[in-house]
Amino acid sequence: MKNKIFNYDFLIIGAGMIGSLTAIALTKKKYKVLIVEKQKSLNDDKRTLAVNANSRDFLRELGLWNKLANEKEPIKKIIIKDSINKEDLIFQNSEESMGTVIYNKSLLKAARKYLDDRKLIMTGIELDIQKIKPSSPVKIKKETFYFKKIIISLGKHFSDIERIKKINFRSKHHAYVGFFNHQLNHNQVAYEIFTPKGPLAVLPSPNKTKNKSTFIYSTQDKLNLNDLSNLIKTNFNNTHGNIKLINSINFFPISPHLSESKKKDILILGDTAHSIHPVAGQGWNLGIKDIQELLTLLDNLNIDHPDFDKNFSSKRIIENFSYLSFTSLINYLYENEHPITKSIVRLSFTIFNRIPHLKQLFIKQAMGKLI
Repeated sequence: MKNKIFNYDFLIIGAGMIGSLTAIALTKKKYKVLIVEKQKSLNDDKRTLAVNANSRDFLRELGLWNKLANEKEPIKKIIIKDSINKEDLIFQNSEESMGTVIYNKSLLKAARKYLDDRKLIMTGIELDIQKIKPSSPVKIKKETFYFKKIIISLGKHFSDIERIKKINFRSKHHAYVGFFNHQLNHNQVAYEIFTPKGPLAVLPSPNKTKNKSTFIYSTQDKLNLNDLSNLIKTNFNNTHGNIKLINSINFFPISPHLSESKKKDILILGDTAHSIHPVAGQGWNLGIKDIQELLTLLDNLNIDHPDFDKNFSSKRIIENFSYLSFTSLINYLYENEHPITKSIVRLSFTIFNRIPHLKQLFIKQAMGKLI
């Protein structure tokens, strides 16, 4: 008897956050999707995500936002400080919170449940990507599949010179990520402090008592737990009261890059396509924009259109490059001790504080809602 052949629109390789959300979004658009993941179970990821307003709306559309219950904390105000300017930059939106902090694992768990319930995902599957081609037979668990397009979402460290053109941007920074408990209410305020050794971001973490926050510090220096504790206490004792750092700290290198697919009918999304310095807190939100652009393109072009891939890549590369350039420029200005760069920083703060319209544009951009 002849084996049955399964025909699909999309194969998604990688069931991380962006891969899983892409699968859900495409399924809701009535496309036939299969997502495969080599890990059989979720990692115990304790990190958080800074979800801007646009990404939050997108998760609502997918029906996932309410699945997070109370495990989310709004960001109602962002305060930016440095050692150059006496006056802080304060960003606030009266209509809605600028963003929300959630736990990675909470969202991924909700997304995976959606995929599991509808039998859209296969775990414990490691495909030989070098041998997989769109519109060619793919063997998975002894079954034969055909896919019109393949989406690769395997994180920032994925590299395949045959299929992906990757441009790396130099960065000497690495990042420390963790949590700390504090005496005072965080009041749903996020901070970005440009210290002499690198930017330190502190965000309110989901917690009923409002006395837990998360931080990310990027620097060239090698630090221990005591160094990090002193850094946070020095900058946040006044606003957060007594501080106690939680011992579990994540450490990872920062490796900004832009990538694009070199092969027809293969798309790359999320960190596989782009990675930027975390100073702007927008890396994950750019991944959501990738999904949204893909959905918009599918509304206007047939999946088999010869220019589909080119249109997707060209539209996303502009915004991704803009964010990468912006974050690189910020770090350059603060790392360079030249009087001219300090003058540029002072002028930037002054302009934002003196021109409300410009500040509102920046707020909309940070929220992902600048049209």
